Amino acid sequence: MKQTSSKLFYIGLIATTIVSCSAPNVANKQQLKAVPTTVDNDTIQGENVFESLSLKSYFEDPHLVNLFNKAVVANPDYQITQQRIQIANAFLTKAKLSNLPSLEIGASASGTHYGKYTMDGVGNYDTNLSQNITEQQKINRDFTPNYWLGAQTSWEIFAWGKVRNQKLAAKKRYFATTEGIKLTQTLIFTNIANLYYQLVALDKKLNIYEENYKIQERAHEIITAQRVAGKANELAVQQFNAQGNNLLAEIERIRIEVISVEKALSSLIGEYNGTIERGTKLSTNYLEILNQNIPAETVIHNRPDVAESFYNFEASQADSKAARAAFFPKIEISASIGQNSFNTETFFKPASLATNLLGNLMMPVFNKGQIRYQFKVAKADQEIAFLNYQKSVTNAYNELSELLKHIEIYDKVLNLKKEEVTYLQRAVGVANDLYLTGYANYLEIINSQKNQLQSQLDLVEIQLKNTQTNILLFKALGGSVN
Repeated sequence: MKQTSSKLFYIGLIATTIVSCSAPNVANKQQLKAVPTTVDNDTIQGENVFESLSLKSYFEDPHLVNLFNKAVVANPDYQITQQRIQIANAFLTKAKLSNLPSLEIGASASGTHYGKYTMDGVGNYDTNLSQNITEQQKINRDFTPNYWLGAQTSWEIFAWGKVRNQKLAAKKRYFATTEGIKLTQTLIFTNIANLYYQLVALDKKLNIYEENYKIQERAHEIITAQRVAGKANELAVQQFNAQGNNLLAEIERIRIEVISVEKALSSLIGEYNGTIERGTKLSTNYLEILNQNIPAETVIHNRPDVAESFYNFEASQADSKAARAAFFPKIEISASIGQNSFNTETFFKPASLATNLLGNLMMPVFNKGQIRYQFKVAKADQEIAFLNYQKSVTNAYNELSELLKHIEIYDKVLNLKKEEVTYLQRAVGVANDLYLTGYANYLEIINSQKNQLQSQLDLVEIQLKNTQTNILLFKALGGSVN
């Protein structure tokens, strides 16, 4: 018996060695292309250390912060993300417990009538004739019951890292899920900020149209008086009438846009009706960011989208290792203990206590093709996850670089547009004065007013685009929503 056990041990060892030699290797961990130390060193000259951004310190408008608070309470998408966190947590807990032995407690009852010419039937008949058993040990041959009450357990004690890597993959996917949730939350808040500042910009445009209509009305009064005095003709009056109606129509169009944006914003904060309270200022340039050395790799990996792809990549590596473990033998132990009897009278007696212990060594043979296929899929998934990770890092760096350049340029454009508005405001006054002294005609007044109006609208549009850039910059710098 001892020699037989030794032979079986050596046979198992040799088989394991053969299988391990034939198992494919997991792909080496791929390396990212080197990320520049900072973002655009030619534009970032400061030596200040970059500090991470938080939502409510970055967006300082109290009305906007109030909308953020409402969204946390009532935005359906935000509430869904909270439930997804609970789901991800449950999956992680399940994975942590997966390497523990299973334990089941239960009871079973069965009854069998054995035929006379079956081995069990003959065996039971012969047993009952034995002189070595008591009356309680005799078997009911007409209907043989079997009762069991106890516990059973099983444990894969040596799985070549399969369970450990499955647990690691689940952990990394949990991290990826939480980062994906952070990204969703960031998008919710940045969408709210975008709509909010669109409303502020529309208010500014509405105010510009209304102010220009007042200027138009004053010019119209001058032209009307000139016509009565014979110094202007009807054509000039009608031109000013048309110009006034155009401004009134634009005012109504702006009001339509305000309603649409307000309703979209109300949906994001989970409200049906109500006026959106807002300020009058579009956000300013965050030029101080340009005076900081931004550690590109650190900042980029703080972004939820990049962190999500990174954790998915690490999870895919663990999946590959777990898939490779399927090529090796599995060693499992199962055991049970409980009361077992074919008689209710003896069921709870100590002599009815039954135990069972079983060890299994299972080695894949004919299903190796399927296992190899699964490993190839896992290996390809690992490559795809790495490429997605590399892509997210590249996109994140270029997006951040682009936005910082935009901020620098928008600062120059805004200064130029403000000067343009000032010049054209003066031009309107000059045109009116020249018209009264006969050195200009009514068309020059109309053109000067149109130019002023357009320059003011252009300035608001540039301010809005600059603000939207600042909103995108919050996401690009990996700003935290908590």
